Amino acid sequence: MTVGTIQNRDTFLNNIAEQLGRSRRTEGVTRPVWKHQPQHDVYKGWTQDELAQQLKDYCPRIYTDYEETSAAGLVDTLKRVVEGYGGGPVVTWNDPRFEEYGLSHLMKEEWKSKQVDVHVWNPEIGEENVRKAEQANVGITFSDMTLAESGTVVLFSGNGKGRSVSLLPATYIAIIPKSTIVPRITQAAQYVHGLVESGEDIASCINFITGPSNSADIEMNLVVGVHGPIKATYIIVNDK
Repeated sequence: MTVGTIQNRDTFLNNIAEQLGRSRRTEGVTRPVWKHQPQHDVYKGWTQDELAQQLKDYCPRIYTDYEETSAAGLVDTLKRVVEGYGGGPVVTWNDPRFEEYGLSHLMKEEWKSKQVDVHVWNPEIGEENVRKAEQANVGITFSDMTLAESGTVVLFSGNGKGRSVSLLPATYIAIIPKSTIVPRITQAAQYVHGLVESGEDIASCINFITGPSNSADIEMNLVVGVHGPIKATYIIVNDK
């Protein structure tokens, strides 16, 4: 993986501090504690089942189909949804959760025996992955974190988890373990802040995806499928 370099950072930050009329702070910076923080009270104390129900109730507003299944029923549910979208080509992340949830046989053997083209993201072939995603009918990823309030899946990109899988195919399927559902973006931000503060590496890109692509900026008319998947399905898996 190529590591980027930061250039002119000190000059840039020193200039900002100068414009603010003070010297640049390099240490001792603490996040303020606000007296009122109502964002933490949204759906506070809700169970995973209650959060999943909120997610389900919100899906029609974002033009997204909702499916719920057990871990044992995931293979059949995924097959049915993909068939409903017209089959392949299919592109997926190179993600160990596909193996953990028993999907490897479906992807590597069953679909291929039925002439369904399946491409698993391969970091070694670079831009060829993007071309495969462009040609795919269905993109499939797991959700790393899921926001009940807005029906948003949060995807942390990585070496085998290309952004194009959820952005370029005609349709998109997010597999959502119920345990990943949190109340809202507040919890997602807390998680990312925690990684930064502990010095851990974080994804180079974090995508927040709320259903299929849409645009309402042309005379306030909502158009779905303008610049990405035209249909989306969330498959919630009862993993606990």
